[in-house]
Amino acid sequence: MTKIITALKVQSKNRNRINVFLDGQFAFGLSRIVAAWLKVGQELTDEKITSLLADDELESAYQRALNFISIRDRSSAEIRQFLSKHNTPHHLIDETLKRMKGNHLLDDINFAQTWIENRSEFKPRSRRALSLELHHKGIPQEIIEQSLERIDEEELALRAAQKFARKYSHLDWIEFRKKMLGLLARRGFTYELSSRVISQVWKEVNSLELS
Repeated sequence: MTKIITALKVQSKNRNRINVFLDGQFAFGLSRIVAAWLKVGQELTDEKITSLLADDELESAYQRALNFISIRDRSSAEIRQFLSKHNTPHHLIDETLKRMKGNHLLDDINFAQTWIENRSEFKPRSRRALSLELHHKGIPQEIIEQSLERIDEEELALRAAQKFARKYSHLDWIEFRKKMLGLLARRGFTYELSSRVISQVWKEVNSLELS
């Protein structure tokens, strides 16, 4: 059985979707991309209509995922969870992730490396803390280990301590050390490592005060 397209109208509330009218009546809406090849007077079989609606479901999932990553980079697991919350069928989620990877829009290795670089620059924390954060983002353990291979934890601890050393420079040694130990502990650094870098930044701060 075939039906004839009698009108194609842009939706008033969403300019990226097209209302399709068959035999003079509204039939369904499609994304612009899926509806791009349609024209008034064209005949559609039931099979073709089914195919169009399936393509539209996939395109809608893909566009939703693109909007999600427009805010910041996401891991595969984050996108999967996001689409699941919108009741996207599992097969469409798989197809969406495959398409994003094929278009170089999704890469868990790059995500992990970028996450570590940003954290190291702005909020330095221990390897263990970084590993836990990436684990919560759904990054596979082998990628986490690979991404953390070249991390110098002592350098990270020193950088974290230096960011706050001047803030506490007015304190005496005991209070300074107490504050800094708490700070570094919250960032996941061990007591031994924290003690070493705290002594170093204490010397640095006091040498600046004397100069």
